[in-house]
Amino acid sequence: MNALTMPIVDGWTIAKRNTLKIRRSPDLLGSVIMLPIVLVLMFAYVFGSAIHVPGMSYREFLLPGIFVQAVITGAQITGYTLTLDLQKGIFDRFRSLPMAPSAVLIGQTVSDLLMNLVGLVVMAVMGLIVGWRVHTSPYEAVLGFGLLLLFAYAFSWFTATVALALRTPESFNNIATMLSFPLVFVSNAFVDSSKLPTPLRVVADWNPISTFTRATRELFGNTSSAMKTSNAWPMQHAIPASLLWIAVMLVAFIPLATRLYKKTVSA
Repeated sequence: MNALTMPIVDGWTIAKRNTLKIRRSPDLLGSVIMLPIVLVLMFAYVFGSAIHVPGMSYREFLLPGIFVQAVITGAQITGYTLTLDLQKGIFDRFRSLPMAPSAVLIGQTVSDLLMNLVGLVVMAVMGLIVGWRVHTSPYEAVLGFGLLLLFAYAFSWFTATVALALRTPESFNNIATMLSFPLVFVSNAFVDSSKLPTPLRVVADWNPISTFTRATRELFGNTSSAMKTSNAWPMQHAIPASLLWIAVMLVAFIPLATRLYKKTVSA
């Protein structure tokens, strides 16, 4: 087995191990299956009657934002699981095996990607039940879900980097909450960003969460000509901007997370 194929083969073995572990963890299964249902129902029925979106129903406006929020929440499981494995000494066992160092991170991010896929399927079904519809071609709809999964995978490497830097589940959960809440709520995920005060609107227009939400709305056809569109470049070119964000995250955080993992297991 050469140096190129070894991380992939070993990573797939770790991914299968992590997938089996998820099946035996009711708390993780609950977060994958129940959280999407709760999010869709809560936002659709609690806020749906209070927020007006010009030219379309709030539920169709909402679902792409909920998809993006769920992807962020699901990707955080990567970091949390890594900190738990670090506490339990799992990394020490892996270090004694003839495997590529990056395989642990590849396996973790791939297994969490599969978990995000399950969550998106559950959420899409719930969205259809409450009134969400796709108004584009099946090809564009598949691209929309593909973009969400690519974002999930790239963001998992970011959370892995943060987790390996912090090393404890408590610290990771605190930092993840502090970062995710402003990112999600100061964006166009739940409200039209043009309604925000000017300073917050500028932040929202350049927020990567807004970019991914706008891109998925375009791919699902959940947009309206009656709504104002920001002149900010990410809002005008949401799909290429989203792909650019994904590329930046992968290029930056795959080598950084791998370096931190090597440092952690050699300490």
